[in-house]
Amino acid sequence: MVAKAFAPTGGMERCALELARAMLARGHKVDLFCRNCQAELLPGAAIYRLPERFRFSSVINAWDLALSVRRQLAGRSYDVIHSHERTFCQDVLTLHCFSFRGGLEHYRGWRRWDQHYCSPRNAMYLMLERRQLAATPWPAAVSGTVLDDYRRYCSLAGTAVIIPPGVDPEWFHPAAIQAARPAARQRLGYGDERLVVLFAGSEFQRKGLDFLLEAAALVPGVELLVAGRGDRAAHFNRLVERLGLRERVRFLGLVGEMREVYAAADVVALPSRSEAFGMSVLEGMACGLPVIVAPNAGAAALVEHGVNGCTGQSPAALREGLEALRDPARRQEMGRRARLRAENYGWRQMADAYENIYYQVAASKARS
Repeated sequence: MVAKAFAPTGGMERCALELARAMLARGHKVDLFCRNCQAELLPGAAIYRLPERFRFSSVINAWDLALSVRRQLAGRSYDVIHSHERTFCQDVLTLHCFSFRGGLEHYRGWRRWDQHYCSPRNAMYLMLERRQLAATPWPAAVSGTVLDDYRRYCSLAGTAVIIPPGVDPEWFHPAAIQAARPAARQRLGYGDERLVVLFAGSEFQRKGLDFLLEAAALVPGVELLVAGRGDRAAHFNRLVERLGLRERVRFLGLVGEMREVYAAADVVALPSRSEAFGMSVLEGMACGLPVIVAPNAGAAALVEHGVNGCTGQSPAALREGLEALRDPARRQEMGRRARLRAENYGWRQMADAYENIYYQVAASKARS
C-alpha cells in the first residue's frame, strides 16, 4: 500500500491508516511505502520509507514520489498494489480528490489557454495524471462526485467503483456525545436555548465559511464554532466584524479531539464550493447530529433533504436550513435518521469493499 502518510489526522491519511489496520487485522501481509507513518499504530506491517527531496516544488515532489515508488517496487512481487497517491504502478488507485485536468477547465478565456498550454508545471501534472490513470485497472473514487469528474475530464482505463471513506461508529456514538454534551456546552458558555453550528475544515474559502457566516447573521440565536486552521484568516475576521458576529463566532483553530467539539454542537454545516467528500459530515451524522451540506459535495449522497439533514450552499439556502433546525424535536428526529445512515459507512464496510477488489485483482493475476 502506497501513501505519503498513514496517520490518524487528515482525510486521505486516516483512510489509508484504517484500511491498512483492517487488512492486518484480517491476517493479510501488508507492506507500506510512505514518507511518514506512525508505526506504533500499525504493528505487523513492514514499512518502507520514501524520500522527500524536492519540497520546494509540488510537481517535482509528486514526480519524485511516483518514481521512488516504482524503484522500490521493482523486482518485488505482490498480489495487490494499492496506491493513494499519483503513482503509475498500482492495481488499485483511490481517487481522494478531483482531477487536475478538471480543475484547469474552470478557467475561462485567455487564462484557460495559458493554464493549459503555457505552464510547464501544469503540463507535468497532466502527464503524471494521464500515466496514473492509464496504469490503473481498478480506480476507486471516494464519491460519485469525484468519479463523475474523472469520467468527464479524463480517460479511465479500468473498472471504476465508488468506495466512500468510513467512520468509527463506536467512537462517534450518540450516547458518548450526549454524555459529554453538558460539560462541553458549559465549557464554551452555551445555554440549551442556543443553536450551535459546527464548521470543520482548514480551507475556509473553498469550504464556504463565508456563505455560512452570511446565513448565521440572518438567523438570531445561532452560534458558530469554526474548527480548523483556515486560509485568509484576516479576511474572515473582517467579515465576522462586518456582519456583527464577533460575539457569536468562535475560531477554535486545530482541534486535537473532534469528538468534544461535536458534543457541543447541534448541527454540522459544510457548504463547500468544492468537496470530494467531507469527513465532518459523516462524523457528525455518526454522532447523531443533523447536517447541512452543499449539494455538490461528495458526502451529499448520504443526505436526504429534510429527512436526515439539509442540502444547501447559498446564504439563502443555509438560512432556510438553519431556521428549520431551530426546532429541537425536528433536530432530534433528523439526527436519529442521520445516525442510522452513518452506520452503513463504518471503516469495516470500507475495508470489506476494498478486500473484495483485492481478491479479484489477485485472482486475475493468478489466471494470467
